[in-house]
Amino acid sequence: MIAHLQGRLLEKHPNRLIVDVQGVGYEVHVPLSTFYGLGEPGADVSLRVHTHVREDALALYGFATTLELQIFERLIAVSGIGPKLALAVLSGIEPADLVAAVRHGDVARLTAIPGVGKKTAERIGLELKDRLPALLPADAAASSETAQSLRADVLSALVNLGYHRPFAERALDAALKAGDQQSFEGTLKQALRELAK
Repeated sequence: MIAHLQGRLLEKHPNRLIVDVQGVGYEVHVPLSTFYGLGEPGADVSLRVHTHVREDALALYGFATTLELQIFERLIAVSGIGPKLALAVLSGIEPADLVAAVRHGDVARLTAIPGVGKKTAERIGLELKDRLPALLPADAAASSETAQSLRADVLSALVNLGYHRPFAERALDAALKAGDQQSFEGTLKQALRELAK
């Protein structure tokens, strides 16, 4: 089994890379979080890898961090979730946010991920609730819970102001990335500025 690849990035496409390791090109499927963290073609890369073997194919799934790899492996252990859907989940939500959503049973947050329906979200919450928290250090889990609470409060306020949920979520995500606001008021103001663009 291939567990790690280190080499030169030959090609880079969303969800798919080709990594040249001493003249051999490996096709590696990656979540968007890993894709955006890599350099341009020609750059050196180091990926943790999950080798997925089926009777008709052998596929490599690469991750920038051990945490992403561990979450991916736990997701594919859930009945009804294959590697493609697990990649979609990791592409649609940050690992820390996923852990917080699972711990709080936040089905709405999980169903906001493209490709995840209500039944799948409930299954993820049920089967992984006791398995994911151990992946995060206690302080990261606590800060993730605070961030998740802030996000939920601001999103609720935006929806109550009449904004459609998908637009409100996009604006809120942009607001959280744009600044260091940790307060409800600051985040709400920044989200409203994003919606006004």
